[in-house]
Amino acid sequence: MYVITSTDGVRLACERAGQGPPLVLLHGAGASAARWNKVLPLLARTFTVYALDRRGRGKSGDAAEYAIEREFDDVVSLVDSIGEPVHLLGHSYGGLCAVEAARLTPNIRKLILYEPPIPVEGAPMFDPALIDRLDALLKSGENERVAVTFLEEVVHMPVRELKTMQASSAWPERVAAARTLPRELRQHDRYRFKPELFKDFNIPTLLMVGADSEGFFKAAIEVLHAALRGSRVDVLAGQKHIAMDTAPDLFIHEVTSFMTGADS
Repeated sequence: MYVITSTDGVRLACERAGQGPPLVLLHGAGASAARWNKVLPLLARTFTVYALDRRGRGKSGDAAEYAIEREFDDVVSLVDSIGEPVHLLGHSYGGLCAVEAARLTPNIRKLILYEPPIPVEGAPMFDPALIDRLDALLKSGENERVAVTFLEEVVHMPVRELKTMQASSAWPERVAAARTLPRELRQHDRYRFKPELFKDFNIPTLLMVGADSEGFFKAAIEVLHAALRGSRVDVLAGQKHIAMDTAPDLFIHEVTSFMTGADS
C-alpha cells in the first residue's frame, strides 16, 4: 500500500506492486483500484505499478464537496510524490483525469488514454435525466441497481460483458462506489475539453479505443488525436470499453509495447 495526502487533505491510497519503471493506473467511474485485478499482476512483471483508489472509494478518503479539478490535482500529487517521471494510464473517467493532470506536471514519461469520455457536441453519452434516476435509486439503497444502470445506459455494456464484470472480484467494490456516479456524471456534464491548453503538449501519447465501442468514445478519441501533437491511435480489434477484462493479453501487449518502446 502506498498512501499520500491530496492538496485538500484527502487520504489517497494506492495498491503498489512490482519492480521497474513506475506506472500509475487510474480507474474509471464507479470503480476502484480493484478494477485492475485481472491485469495488475501481469503489469507488475515489467513496472512498479501504483493503482490509485480515486477519492471516494476503496481505501481512499473523500471530501465534503466534489469537483473534477480536485481529481486532476490528486493525480499530480501522486505522480510528483513518486520521485521520478512515471508512465500514466487512465481508463474512461480516469483517462479524462489523466490527460488534464498531464499538462500540470512535468513528471510524466508516456501517457495512455483508453476511451476517456471527452464531451463532443452531437455525440452525447447519456440522457441528463439519468442522474436524477440514479440519485433516487441511491436514496432507496439500491446501489447495485445504480451500478448496473450506469453500465447499461452510459457505457452500453453488452449483457455478456456485464455478467463477466458482475462475476469478477472487483464487483463488490463497484457496488460500494456506486454512490460516486451521480456526482461524476454531473461534473462530466459541465466539463469542457480545451484544445488550446494543449498546444505545447509533447508527451508521447497512445489513444486506445475498441473497434466495437460506442460512437461517442470514438468521437472523443478523434478530438484528442487532433489536439495532442504526436499522439497515435490504437484500435483494439473486437473490443469495446473493457479490454483489460475481455482481452487481457491484448491489453497487456499494447500497453507494454508502447510504454517500453524506445520512442513510441
